[in-house]
Amino acid sequence: MRVLHIGKYFPPFAGGMEYFLADLLPALAAQGVSASALVHSEQPGWRGSRPAPPEAPQVHRAPTHGRLLYAPISPSFPTWLNRIIREFRPDLLHLHLPNTSAFWALALPSARRLPWVIHWHSDVVASTLDPRLRLAYRLYRPFEQRLLATSRKIIATSPPYLHSSPALAPWLERCEVVPLGLDPARIPEPAPEARNRAETIWGDGRFRVLAIGRLTYYKGHEILIQAASALPDTRVLIVGTGDLGERLAALIRSLGLQGRVDLLGYQPEPMLNALLASCDLLCLPSIERTEAFGLVLLEAMRFGKPVVVSDIPGSGTGWVVDQAANGLLTPPGDPTSLAERLGRLGEHPEQRRRFGEAGARALRRTFGIGAIAGEMARIYAETIDSFEPS
Repeated sequence: MRVLHIGKYFPPFAGGMEYFLADLLPALAAQGVSASALVHSEQPGWRGSRPAPPEAPQVHRAPTHGRLLYAPISPSFPTWLNRIIREFRPDLLHLHLPNTSAFWALALPSARRLPWVIHWHSDVVASTLDPRLRLAYRLYRPFEQRLLATSRKIIATSPPYLHSSPALAPWLERCEVVPLGLDPARIPEPAPEARNRAETIWGDGRFRVLAIGRLTYYKGHEILIQAASALPDTRVLIVGTGDLGERLAALIRSLGLQGRVDLLGYQPEPMLNALLASCDLLCLPSIERTEAFGLVLLEAMRFGKPVVVSDIPGSGTGWVVDQAANGLLTPPGDPTSLAERLGRLGEHPEQRRRFGEAGARALRRTFGIGAIAGEMARIYAETIDSFEPS
């Protein structure tokens, strides 16, 4: 089978969808699936790039000209898609949504002749926190629904997200749940230099809480900062960049948390792994369903770290923790409850150890990328076998 993935970005762009796709492509090759991907260049203004043989995986990057409401602007994307379909001759398109450029599959005859599998990573949430998205979704939804109507199969990443998604409600009969997965081999043990630097950043004597994610409206970092004000023996590091950086820094100053809570900005992968390996706990304090799964939870499992996670109604974050039994859940947007959960695990290292071991087992048994790729290969085969070109 030959499968062309249509994605948003690809590493080194840092994001859950991107890292999942990077793990999935080689895992599919081990299942006998020849997979290629078309994504957007993460560097605006570049002319785009094509893979150079024998580069693996085969990832094409279409040029972009910035972003509009989190969506890449790429007028030449349909030209790239048409050309790659002609050259790669896929049997199936695997469309990763949300992604406005995936809508070009509706317009291109070469794409309409193929069966589609849609990977539903997240709804475009009509956010109460970012009102611009409510208006944008009115324009987006007709194309989204047409894409879903034309698909042969839809993959959701958790049962709660599937059954709470208004967009997927008309199409439940063609939906399947396959969780995201992770390849532990992609995340090596940190080198001594990186680990030493991480130890220096953490300092000594305090309970170490790490948060990783874009500094954006739904991630809830302000809730974690407020919770930290009630935990004097806790050190909090937040890794990521985004539009809320200055506001979060001002909140840290206003609460007098300098030296206890730090925004580390972007960190290269070796340093990020060192921080994960040396933390006591990973916290995912997100407050809205835009946080659909939380791939970082699987990265915590890779290092056997316990987690404290917002149990967002209709999101998969709480489901992942329930499946793995690797941490505590907390109501989203509640700094008092979050502080209580963090404080409880800070005082009980044995419970942290048990949670961490459970997470490592869950990564091997449930969330390993090999098993996930096997499910994908089955879905591809069933979709291709049942497809009758019009």
